[in-house]
Amino acid sequence: MATATATRPAPRKDGGPKKARRAFRPRTLVITACAWLLAAIFLAPYLEMVITALRPKEELRDRTYLPQDLEWANFVDVWKESELGQNLQVTLLVAGGATLLVLLVALPAAYYTARMRYRGRKLFLLLVLVTQMFQPTALLVGLYREFHELDMLNSVWTLILTNAAFNLAFAVWILTAYISSIPPELEEAAMVDGTSRFGAMIRVTLPLALPGVVTAVIFTFITSWNEFVMGLTLTTEPEKQPLTVGINNFIGNYTVQWNYLFAASVVAIVPVIVLFAFIERHVVSGLTAGSVK
Repeated sequence: MATATATRPAPRKDGGPKKARRAFRPRTLVITACAWLLAAIFLAPYLEMVITALRPKEELRDRTYLPQDLEWANFVDVWKESELGQNLQVTLLVAGGATLLVLLVALPAAYYTARMRYRGRKLFLLLVLVTQMFQPTALLVGLYREFHELDMLNSVWTLILTNAAFNLAFAVWILTAYISSIPPELEEAAMVDGTSRFGAMIRVTLPLALPGVVTAVIFTFITSWNEFVMGLTLTTEPEKQPLTVGINNFIGNYTVQWNYLFAASVVAIVPVIVLFAFIERHVVSGLTAGSVK
């Protein structure tokens, strides 16, 4: 019985196959350098903010870029000697409450607008878009008088309702666009299998529209977090003011406490960075979630 012998390739004299080296074209190097330059430009103000927050009081007017000593006590002092902790708590409640309220109202409104062809649908979407043209400052006096008559000044609920109202239109608009792009046949197939329309919306449409939901959450939360004018007007007690107004209190009539001001600013941006770090995974997973097998 003849046996087949497998032939093996002769070993290379240079010690094995060589790995292909990745060639960098000049265009790639230029684009990479420009990207790093833009990143440095955008990160430079934040680096300056952290350095100033750690600078001792006697070195605030020094021309040296880096301080000789790092004053970590600035963060402790700004937390103890001001209402920063309570301001941060108020801002978290306002931003979180406004975001939750916007989602509870915008999701049903966007779903109904995207799926139902009722009379006046285009006019409703136009009105939703037009409301984005109104600045909060244009309604400031009317809102102040209204909440004053209702005895709702210096209230967290007032700030939640105000921020939710000004962010609701954008959430409805963006969610309507996302839900409209999802084929209704997917919901119909789920309802044929015995799922109700509400169940089809929760199990099929909502996972597919997750990128739009995340966009609405980010926009509403960041806008509510950075809101200043309404917080300054509708709250007068320091412990009930949002963080943006509390940081402004470090700017006096004649002097500015730069080290405390930037230390409070560093504290203010940490929750936003944590939010983006946490929600970035959901943005990526939401692009493939909700697929029908």
